[in-house]
Amino acid sequence: MKITDLIKKKKLGEELSTEEIRFFVKGVSDGTIPEYQTSALLMAVWFQGMNREETFDLTIAMRDSGDTLDLSEFPDTIDKHSTGGIGDKLSLIVLPFWLASGLIVAKMSGRGLGFTGGTIDKLESVPGYQTSLDRDTFFEHIRRFGVAVAGQSESLVPADKKLYALRDVTETVDSLPLIAASIMSKKLATAASTIVLDVKYGEGSFMKTRKNAKKLAEIMVEIGKNDGRRMGALLSPMDRPLGRAVGNALEIKEVHRFLKGEAEGDLKENAFALIAAGFVLGGKADDLERGRQLAAELLENGKARQSFYHWLRAQGGCFDEDNFEEAVSYPAAEYPVYAEKDGYITAIHGLNIGIAAMELGAGRKKLGDAIDPAAGVVLQKDIGDRVRSGDILAVLYGNGDFAAAAEIVQKSVIIEDGAPQEANDEIEIFNGDRWEYFEKDHD
Repeated sequence: MKITDLIKKKKLGEELSTEEIRFFVKGVSDGTIPEYQTSALLMAVWFQGMNREETFDLTIAMRDSGDTLDLSEFPDTIDKHSTGGIGDKLSLIVLPFWLASGLIVAKMSGRGLGFTGGTIDKLESVPGYQTSLDRDTFFEHIRRFGVAVAGQSESLVPADKKLYALRDVTETVDSLPLIAASIMSKKLATAASTIVLDVKYGEGSFMKTRKNAKKLAEIMVEIGKNDGRRMGALLSPMDRPLGRAVGNALEIKEVHRFLKGEAEGDLKENAFALIAAGFVLGGKADDLERGRQLAAELLENGKARQSFYHWLRAQGGCFDEDNFEEAVSYPAAEYPVYAEKDGYITAIHGLNIGIAAMELGAGRKKLGDAIDPAAGVVLQKDIGDRVRSGDILAVLYGNGDFAAAAEIVQKSVIIEDGAPQEANDEIEIFNGDRWEYFEKDHD
C-alpha cells in the first residue's frame, strides 16, 4: 500500500477503505509517512470531504494510535466536551451536578491555546489542585471519590497531535470530518459511557454558523453511538462571552457564585440545558424538564456546591469553604473601562473580549506561554442595559498592558441610541434521533 495511491483516490473524491485509513494514521504516528504527503492528503480531504464511514474509521484509527482507558468496571461514567468559547466555564459548573446525582465523572481535559485558558488552566487557579494524574491514580480517584478530572496524557491519541499541527499550518482546520475525528478520538479514548457535547457557534467560537455547528454535532453523536456510547449534543450561540468573567481564577470565582445560587441569564440556561441532557442520558431523569427540575433542586439544597468542594479536595485543592473565593485570589491590579456615551448596550463582541483577556495574560499566544491566573476581564454590564457616559462597563485584572486591553474592550461593547432587538438564541439538544428545543426559564 502506498500513500500516493491514497492521495490520488481522495483527490478524485473516492472513498478510502478502513485498511487504507489505518495505514495512513499508523504512518503519521510512526513517522513513516512524511509531512508533505500527510499535508497533501489532508488538503484532499478538505476539498473532497469524507463520508460517515470514513470519518468513523478515521476516528477509531486515531483513537487506537495511543493509550486508551478502560472504564468498564465503573457504571454510569459521564464526560463532557465543549468546542470552546469565550468565558466558557460550563464544565466546572456542570460536573458537580452530575456528581451530586450519583453519576461518575471521568474526564481528561486540555489546556487552552488561544484567547483564554482551558479547563485545566482554570482548575490550576485553585491552590493545590493536581491536574497531572497517572493512569493508576486516575482510576484510584474514580474508585475512592467518584470523580477524576485531569490533564490529557501525552500518550493519548498521539496521531491527533501530529495531524492538528499540520492542519494548523496548511489551512485545513475547518474540515468537518477532520474536526469530528479529532474531538471524538480523544473522547472515545477516555471511554466514558455517556458523552455530552457542547457545540458552540458564532463569532466567539470555532464554528461560525449554526448550520455547520449542527452538522458537526450530528456527525460526532453518530460516531459515539456507533462506538456504543450514549450520546447527546447541545447547540448554543457564542457571539458574546458566556457569563461575566473571562479569565482563569475569575471564572472559578464566577462558578462558585453560580453554585451558591447566584446563577442568572445565558450562563444559567446553558448550564441547565447541559445538566438536564446529562441526567436524561445517564438515566437520572425521564425528560429534559425533569432534568431541569433536578438541577434546580441540587442547586437550591447546596448538594451541587458540596460536590464541587468534594471534587476539588479529592485532587488536592486547599481552601476554606467559607472563604473559597479568597483562596483563588491572586495579586493583580484593577483597571476600570468606562462608557464614553449614553445609550443601550446592543452587542458585546466576545472574540475581542477574549483577545483583550489574552493581552492581559489570561491566554497563550503560543504553546508554552505562561498564564497569569489573576488576569482577565469581568463585564459589569450586559446586552440590553441602559448606560450613561462614565458608567463602568468592565474591570480589567492582571499585570499586562491595561491601556491596549481597555481600548479593545471599549470597542467591543457596542452602545447605541435604541434598545436591542431580542436575539434568536434558542438552545437545541440532539439525542441522536432528533433535535428539540430547551425551553428557557422565564421566571
